[in-house]
Amino acid sequence: MTLTGGCYCGALRYSAQGAPTFKAQCHCRECQYISGGGPNFFMLMPQDGFEYTKGSPRFFARSDLDTPVTREFCTDCGTHIATRRPGLASVILKVGTLDTPAAYDQPAMAIHTLDRQPFHQIKDGLPQFERLPKR
Repeated sequence: MTLTGGCYCGALRYSAQGAPTFKAQCHCRECQYISGGGPNFFMLMPQDGFEYTKGSPRFFARSDLDTPVTREFCTDCGTHIATRRPGLASVILKVGTLDTPAAYDQPAMAIHTLDRQPFHQIKDGLPQFERLPKR
């Protein structure tokens, strides 16, 4: 499977090869900042199958955290494309950046619901976890 996508202005494009290993909606406070207030829909894609095909992203990691994630976004329009977490061999890809978002289908679970806002919607029957589920 090959998924393609990019930022809002088109300056940044990517290709993600392989099958998603995890799909979820995240309600953590950090994702609320990035999504504009709602949950963040994402999928984990194999790191070795992900590449930028046009442009180069800007990277951001908080300096006040011991093991911060690195966020990758467009330098022109600011669209957040992906996140990389230390120790995770996958790219956390933002569903809204896909050329065909319907390829996501639906999340397998809702995570970090401890930070969920009253206006966040979770589909009936979707497994929910206050933090990350135990592996």
